[in-house]
Amino acid sequence: MNILLIFPKVQYAHIERQQRKEILNNIFGEALSLTLPQVAASTQSQHHVSIVDENYEPIDFNAKIDLVGITCLTMAAPRAYEIADTFRSRGIPVILGGNHPSALPDEAKQHADSVVIGEAELTWPRLLEDFEKGHLQSLYSSETSIPPDKIPNPRRDLIMRRITMDGLLIRRGCPNRCEFCTVAKLYHEATKNRDQVIHEIENITAKQVFIYDQNLTWDIEFLKNLLQDMKRFNKRWLANGTINFFQKNDELLRLAKEANLFYWYIGFESFSQKSLNASNKHHNQVEMYLPALKKIKEYGMIVNGSFIFGFDEDTVDIFEITSQKLDDLGIDMAEFHIITPFPGTALYTRLKNEKRILTEDWSKYTSANVVFKPKKMSSQQLFEGTRSVAMKFYSIRKILKRSFSAFQSSKDFNIFILVLFRNLRYRERYRNQFNF
Repeated sequence: MNILLIFPKVQYAHIERQQRKEILNNIFGEALSLTLPQVAASTQSQHHVSIVDENYEPIDFNAKIDLVGITCLTMAAPRAYEIADTFRSRGIPVILGGNHPSALPDEAKQHADSVVIGEAELTWPRLLEDFEKGHLQSLYSSETSIPPDKIPNPRRDLIMRRITMDGLLIRRGCPNRCEFCTVAKLYHEATKNRDQVIHEIENITAKQVFIYDQNLTWDIEFLKNLLQDMKRFNKRWLANGTINFFQKNDELLRLAKEANLFYWYIGFESFSQKSLNASNKHHNQVEMYLPALKKIKEYGMIVNGSFIFGFDEDTVDIFEITSQKLDDLGIDMAEFHIITPFPGTALYTRLKNEKRILTEDWSKYTSANVVFKPKKMSSQQLFEGTRSVAMKFYSIRKILKRSFSAFQSSKDFNIFILVLFRNLRYRERYRNQFNF
């Protein structure tokens, strides 16, 4: 059986504004997704599987395919449904899965022959068996999170490479339960065998590897042992971490430096402790931000920070406070988001119950549009405030300043180039999203 797996194109630009060309993103590509390569690895060997990531290559709707599987985020749901409807009009069955279909399976079912809810590694093989027997069910649900050792190594041979970076996933989800997060339900307490992780690394050819775990610092002892193992690989590592782990973990940072882990993506989210606490991210303590950042910088590492605006406790002064604090922190790059109630999150459920959802046009769920009624400011104030922070942070002057500062602290020309180009790529992205 010929199976085609599709990752629909993701459009980040503000849909009501003219989209500029993102030259750097077109050259270097988006972040590598392991979702479909992992589904492909779960497919029985008698089937032929191909993957199309529409961010990199077009879909051939006339290809000889027996079954199509599509995964999608909320913002890509309209495009996913369009693709599904096109294939189904040709008589080709379509399976939908991913974050959005898992959260709203009844909606997704209108565009699919079957919907996979949750993780697919255990349900997908059963679905294929049912399909071949002519007994395809309308829904396949993974009732519990899958143990990490049951997740196969992704089929990297099927990935269309447009970037020099590969990805590694050790454990899905996150033990934290932030109200706005889409991945909390995927967390499994079991830990993947370290030998399995090392075996996968041995088959990664890329020089740079992003460890996709939402919170690599979830198990400090496991991480320390893993970093010891990673030293022998001639690779450069990037990872996600939680800020409260860094201030008092010199040994962890030393081991990370020795393993050539040089980049941390950290969800600061807000400089308002009230907003953090109300969103169930109370493990972040604002007073820890500066000393933790200084500690990371002592080891020559760079930091990409995530910030969210529009929490119920946020007032209009949060934007100016954030701009000032960002300069004080000295982080190397940052992402700025308007809080978005993605289906499947506790935030979506709460705002839905409070009748504060303004639109369910999923194409607007890009974290650059206000899709709900804010509590302590207007929708326009939330949009313009987020826009102002991004515009100030990504001025050319500040980009150059951060790039040279990263070089001074790291003494690494490769880091200077990475910080410079990533800042310029973010500038492209946010000029599109916020029209500046």
